[in-house]
Amino acid sequence: MASKILSEFLNEHLTELKNKGLYNVIDPLESSNGPMIKIAGKELINLSSNNYLGLATDPRLKEAAMQATRTYGVGAGAVRTINGTLHIHVMLEDKIAEFKHTEAAIAYQSGFNCNMAAISAVMDEQDAILSDEWNHASIIDGCRLSKAKIIRYKHSDMDDLRTQAKQAKDSGFYKKIMVITDGVFSMDGDIAKLPEIAKIAEEFDLITYVDDAHGSGVLGKGAGTVKHFGLSDDIDFQIGTLSKAIGVVGGYVAGKKDVIDWLKVRSRPFLFSTALPPGDVAACIKAFEIMISSTELHDRLWRNGDYLKKGLKDLGYNIGQSQTPITPCIIGDEMQTQEFSKRLYQEGVYAKAIVFPTVPKGTGRVRNMPTAAHSREMLDQALAVYEKAGRELSVI
Repeated sequence: MASKILSEFLNEHLTELKNKGLYNVIDPLESSNGPMIKIAGKELINLSSNNYLGLATDPRLKEAAMQATRTYGVGAGAVRTINGTLHIHVMLEDKIAEFKHTEAAIAYQSGFNCNMAAISAVMDEQDAILSDEWNHASIIDGCRLSKAKIIRYKHSDMDDLRTQAKQAKDSGFYKKIMVITDGVFSMDGDIAKLPEIAKIAEEFDLITYVDDAHGSGVLGKGAGTVKHFGLSDDIDFQIGTLSKAIGVVGGYVAGKKDVIDWLKVRSRPFLFSTALPPGDVAACIKAFEIMISSTELHDRLWRNGDYLKKGLKDLGYNIGQSQTPITPCIIGDEMQTQEFSKRLYQEGVYAKAIVFPTVPKGTGRVRNMPTAAHSREMLDQALAVYEKAGRELSVI
């Protein structure tokens, strides 16, 4: 018989989430995740995808994936350290290192896995981690897994970071101290102050760790936030996903050869999880080749992002302090945010409501993710819907 106490727990808490506007409804797509999507038979302008460069549906990536699948099969067949490392896995890691301007790189099954793998492979209970309070959930979980002392510093507050770094260093309690930050913060679109972080790290001999999931393909002419600031030789760990701008699936860590060698022998997801499927690997390689050879998609992304951002701001929306194409429309109240997102949907725009616990309570927003694949006509249509829905619901 199923547990009665579990049933009571689930019913109570699911009802509570729904009553507070915090229950997330998942909408299955009946199409590819491009600039236009179909949900329940309805065509919608898609402003919720992380497919920044439109590569998830690019014919060149599809062809590369099909060819590799025919050659190698649908799965790698083993973990990387036994016999799951195919020649194309090595090719992908070489291409990532070239793209990120580092000595070496290692690929994982997801971006989330990277943070679970890399942090705990290097940090332990004798160490401390200085972590930006707005860091992604995967960083938070990776820090917890390491058992190191977690010291949160105020979001992008360099005075607070320096104070916390000095206290940790002067205490003499810790063998190693690491500072971790997102490169681009996914909910607000602001950029980490990496030059200042690098200076503080040098002063206090901190290990530097940047999760650039939303910066790779977007900043530094595509090479990411670290390259954007000219710090490729100064950051110890560069983390990225293969599922956002790259358009496929997976994640990677790039850095010095010794760092990557250590992760290959000590990071648990690499040691104990089957390698990325060959079709996905080949598609990733093709994506990097495209990004290295041309900035056309990157430049189009920024033109579309700037256009949508200006349009929403001119309408009177609070778009926060975004410095990237990520453009939140901050509503505040969770129930109103959910209602606003539903109204956009009814008018043909898919922009998902983001509420607690993804963002702090009272800061609910609809997050817009324009891509290189959107046409100007799509963006104009979306802005017209935003104007209509915003006035109807007194959001603007």
